[in-house]
Amino acid sequence: MMSPAAAMLTILRDALPSGAPLHAPVFEGREWEYVKDCLDTGWVSTAGEYVDRFEHLIRDRVGSSDAIAAVNGTAALHVLLVAIGVEAGDEVIIPALTFVATANSVAHVGATPHFADIERTTLGLDPARLDAYLTAVGEVRGDVLCNKMTGAPIRAIVAVHVFGHPCDMGGLVTVARKFNLDLLEDAAESLGSIHGGTPTGAIGRAGILSFNGNKTITTGGGGAIVTNDTALGDRIRHLATTAKKSHAWAYEHDAVGFNCRMPNINAALGCAQIELLDRFVTEKRGLADWYRDRLQSVGGAEFVDEAPGNHSNFWLNAVLLDDQAQRDQLLEDAHTHNIGLRPAWRPMHWLPMYAGCPRSDLSVTEDICARLVNLPSGVGTAREIAQQISGAASS
Repeated sequence: MMSPAAAMLTILRDALPSGAPLHAPVFEGREWEYVKDCLDTGWVSTAGEYVDRFEHLIRDRVGSSDAIAAVNGTAALHVLLVAIGVEAGDEVIIPALTFVATANSVAHVGATPHFADIERTTLGLDPARLDAYLTAVGEVRGDVLCNKMTGAPIRAIVAVHVFGHPCDMGGLVTVARKFNLDLLEDAAESLGSIHGGTPTGAIGRAGILSFNGNKTITTGGGGAIVTNDTALGDRIRHLATTAKKSHAWAYEHDAVGFNCRMPNINAALGCAQIELLDRFVTEKRGLADWYRDRLQSVGGAEFVDEAPGNHSNFWLNAVLLDDQAQRDQLLEDAHTHNIGLRPAWRPMHWLPMYAGCPRSDLSVTEDICARLVNLPSGVGTAREIAQQISGAASS
């Protein structure tokens, strides 16, 4: 009998004989037209009609009252943390399973990432365990929750929608209200995902998106902050534009700001890409259906699915193997066949710069990270497999 790793490799090689990247962009809409318009008119930097148009399209998609386009998701989260009042010496709750940019954004403010564990069903922060943990380690001083061990104020929770799967935002909203914490969303991977009928990103006080080249849609490099808090949105826009006061010609600045607004030429690419988002998500969900169906026959391999009530964009499909040895074998064998698998990110508390940060028990995070493998998940891969299915059905 084949091992789970061998069975998985056979499925992937049969479906993708020439190999496949983990996730690659697809350009097939009006990208050339919009970008060429920027070049023809000379509007390539942070001023231009495509920035405004892209922000409008993001607002419509996420259902937020405001959207501020930024140079990347890391910068977006950094300025958001500053805007809500996170300061040096504060602590911010984040999952230990996330891309390093989440932790880095907290560190850029001078604050400390405070790691909490995830739940197996969503791979996002576990509200019940977080509630119990904050009750045990927290102490309210005035109206501020402080870490009893460090004395530092705990200012916010950043919920990360890992691999595009919405986390339990209802539970996290309850926890945030109980402890008087701002709830932010790192929705870098989840544009097009829906939790309980609401798009991810603006369920909490504010959230951020990423449009890196490996995301569901791309602006090359780029990100955005979304919020329904009008005053907060105004402050973010001001800080993200070097804190320059509005004036026809004078240069007056009233705060330490950031130069992190998205250039018009990147926004033009984004406008064309977001027009294709529904199609891309449909195709990616079709690919997830195919993986789910095929993995049912593989013992020792569990498909990472969306939780009930969620509609995931399945940015990255994933499988959990029986153990780390099977995971490592699959990764090694797949890469010899040019199939772009990857493990989960290394848990944040295992990285040297964050090893001393406060943390809860992280046993679920550590177990998931030891056994998880991300599978080729791009629209191109979805189409290649769909064509094979169509060809087989017609023969």
